[in-house]
Amino acid sequence: MSTGLIIAIVVVVLVIVALVALRPMLRRRAEERRLERRRGEAAEGHREEARTREAHAERAEREAQAARAEAEAHGARADLHERGLADDELREREREREQSR
Repeated sequence: MSTGLIIAIVVVVLVIVALVALRPMLRRRAEERRLERRRGEAAEGHREEARTREAHAERAEREAQAARAEAEAHGARADLHERGLADDELREREREREQSR
């Protein structure tokens, strides 16, 4: 065998050994990239759900504040009626009922 042929065989064997040795590392890197992409997708899904729930909670808070204000107004009107400070309103309602008959 010639020296050139031996060198070519050694080079081919070294290339094959290097490819076999690098293959698991390349697989790990590809898997890591896939995992990183899935992590990002999962995180974005959770962020979107958080934004949706936060908007819902803010809407519910506004509705609760409006309901609370309405309840306070009714309570204040009840106090006025109990103290006799809204008798004119009662008289007006009575006149309106009588006129509608």
